Amino acid sequence: MSDKRQQLIETALELFYQEGVQSIGINEVLKVSGVAKKTLYHHFTSKEALVLATLETRNQRFSQWLTVQIAPAKNNQELVEHLFQSLKGWFEDRVEVLGEFRGCFFINTAAEFRDSESEISRYCRQHKSDIKQVIRQQMATYADQPDETLLERICLLKEGVITQAYVAQDMSGPEQAIELLKGR
Repeated sequence: MSDKRQQLIETALELFYQEGVQSIGINEVLKVSGVAKKTLYHHFTSKEALVLATLETRNQRFSQWLTVQIAPAKNNQELVEHLFQSLKGWFEDRVEVLGEFRGCFFINTAAEFRDSESEISRYCRQHKSDIKQVIRQQMATYADQPDETLLERICLLKEGVITQAYVAQDMSGPEQAIELLKGR
């Protein structure tokens, strides 16, 4: 990947995550990145293409980070504890690779797009599916058949605690989720 392309993605991701996709225009991305408009359009045919590239980058980072965080789990209870304690670290801005916590980039971005069938909305849904698969794969490392009911509950609570942490500024969700899932 070219340095300029990556610079554009990094700048746009930071701006979009901090301010929202619709609030940030291409000119702001160009100004902050210091990249020429011609270069931007050489790499991205539209703002939508740039948004999709930022979603892809964030998806990869989040998936890799989460995979590492839950990898030590040897059973479902440990998985729950690793997952929700890791989320708490993110909420408390202790996860450098994810940056300052501003909620879920995918929820935030999907909320900005009215068309639920747009490529951007579909990518946001795909991210949620990808993360569920990361958790399922970890469950499969210690169980022949991952507990699909538990997986659904974990994913539902995960989304809830992320939203609660950002919207309500209530950081107690991870501990509550661990308690709710204890012994499952």
